[in-house]
Amino acid sequence: MGRRRRRAVRIPQKRLPSVFLCPKCGKKAINVVFKEERQKASIVCGNCGLRDEFPTKKTIQEIDVYCEFTDKFYSNRTRA
Repeated sequence: MGRRRRRAVRIPQKRLPSVFLCPKCGKKAINVVFKEERQKASIVCGNCGLRDEFPTKKTIQEIDVYCEFTDKFYSNRTRA
């Protein structure tokens, strides 16, 4: 009699989100769109229409742009 083989346990990889919480309306509706030709990132809320643009580099990801946006929003420097 042989012993039983142990089952391989797979741990799912965590992924970064692509839709974020809006600091103005509180809904999960913020979307980040990169514009390669102008090297800018546009951030738009699908619910309340809050929007802004940021200059980007090749290495910046969506979460980085969202963090810059929330910092700017909470310091009251964004267009509402």
